[in-house]
Amino acid sequence: MHPKLVLLPGLDGTGDLFDPLLAALDADVRPLVIRYSSPPLTRYEDCRSAVVSQLPADEPYVLLGESFSGPIAVSIAATRPPGLRGVILSASFVASPRRLFKILRPFVQFLPIHGAPPRLAAFFQLGAFATPQLRAKVTQTNAQIPPAVLHERLTEIALVDVSRELASVEVPILYMRATRDRLVPASCAEHIRRLSTAVRIVDIDAPHMLLQAAPRACASIICEFIRNPT
Repeated sequence: MHPKLVLLPGLDGTGDLFDPLLAALDADVRPLVIRYSSPPLTRYEDCRSAVVSQLPADEPYVLLGESFSGPIAVSIAATRPPGLRGVILSASFVASPRRLFKILRPFVQFLPIHGAPPRLAAFFQLGAFATPQLRAKVTQTNAQIPPAVLHERLTEIALVDVSRELASVEVPILYMRATRDRLVPASCAEHIRRLSTAVRIVDIDAPHMLLQAAPRACASIICEFIRNPT
């Protein structure tokens, strides 16, 4: 039996945006979606504790950290849990992806998250891959999240740095890099590769939300990694 796939969500924290990927996974892949929404968790430390409490206790698994959750997956992997067989990072980072985030951190609380036009958000998250259905799904999902929750998670991104923990990860790491990402630069993957020899980077022609915009391509890569992480 292949390792279970444990999916850690992006900034929304709901796990609902994994639906396109889940539909594209092979039938023998066993997914477990973790959610940070009941109650809403914002701090990396709290999200990490929630994930650890739900990890499979008696079977192998692979951790997938999407965007916001990449640092959580890395910090857990650094503790070398016995069932962990590999880590997948999807358009993610181990330290704040842009220096500007740290500079603007005091002003995050003033961002009009729900007031921004949906097309503007789609420009950064989905780019040319935005379809009316996908844009509506993202807008609907984000609308359920209180602005204060998103503000706090953005603040966490500005401050995070698990570079040191990454050096302690012994399992194989797959980094799925979106070549049309307007939020997380390509340099984040290179930074991770410099810190760890366990990292393999796969480029995918997709925007930041690559699991949603290119689910079939991503599912194929993920399924292959689950079956053979080395």
